[in-house]
Amino acid sequence: MFLKNTWYVACTPDEIEGKPLGRRICNEKMVLFRGPDGAVAALEDFCPHRGAPLSLGFMRDGQLVCGYHGLVMGAEGKCASMPGQRVGGFPSIRRYPAVERYGFIWVWPGDPALADPAKIHHLEWADNPEWAHGGGLYHIHCDYRLMIDNLMDLTHETYVHASSIGQAEIEEAPPQTKAEGESVVTSRFMENIMPPPFWAAALRGNGLADDVACDRWQICRFAPPSHVMIEVGVAHAGKGGYHAAPEHKASSIVVDFITPETETSIWYFWGMARNFKPEDTALTEKIREGQGKIFGEDLEMLEAQQRNLLAHPERNLLKLNIDAGGVQSRRILERLIAEERQAAAAVAAVAS
Repeated sequence: MFLKNTWYVACTPDEIEGKPLGRRICNEKMVLFRGPDGAVAALEDFCPHRGAPLSLGFMRDGQLVCGYHGLVMGAEGKCASMPGQRVGGFPSIRRYPAVERYGFIWVWPGDPALADPAKIHHLEWADNPEWAHGGGLYHIHCDYRLMIDNLMDLTHETYVHASSIGQAEIEEAPPQTKAEGESVVTSRFMENIMPPPFWAAALRGNGLADDVACDRWQICRFAPPSHVMIEVGVAHAGKGGYHAAPEHKASSIVVDFITPETETSIWYFWGMARNFKPEDTALTEKIREGQGKIFGEDLEMLEAQQRNLLAHPERNLLKLNIDAGGVQSRRILERLIAEERQAAAAVAAVAS
């Protein structure tokens, strides 16, 4: 159900500030922390002494101390010490490749030999001072693919987000979907419409009139394993739309990292990156607060959808043209997961 040989966002640096963090990713229970050199580490959340979760422990001099009997674990997964005991011969516990990059902690739940940090998608907005980013984290009880469906078809904005980013013109503008290698792009463009409340506020935040007709765009990009980046924005009508000069528009990238926890739950790292007034921290917080409320509405709908699907596993869901982005994204995932499993089976056959 999940790709394992890939990088997922596990947490943000503040979540492991001075303490360990327990998190399940793709059904793998991990504990994340910083080692003595400040580098991030991820181990299986299992003390080799009595099986207690190491995440219930604490940090001391860059080493993880089990909160049950005080066994000390090193960042490499090797037992370092224990009061009054000899534990040097204990076998190491599993260590997961972990990397800190772009303001996130990434982990690789699959074969460590295949973990290459170069495979982490480049995020221009994260390294460029001309961009500002603000976001948050939601724990949602739904299949990660339902969230991908949600983000690759924004028709639901008209209904789920009627008071913020929704408007009737969204469903009146047909989306266009295409595959680009292992990615999928769904685009929707609206011309000469009034901006909805969220985008009217964004225009004001950029010093632009918010009571004039605008052109609006939504360009959703899915990339495996479960990342969706959405270019969104509005420009004063007649100024070039998506290609308008910066002084005529307010545009951003909606950042969506969807990390599966189990088959029916996810860690959802959401945010918005913008390249106008990046120094305005008050504006960043205002946008972050507004976006958090919008994604909270998605949370409620997705969890209700998941409950319905679990209650009626025999029901077949209908597909429309607006579902093309999600459908094609799932096809790519299914192919990659099948290829990964075939490769693992071949390795196991050789080893036996």
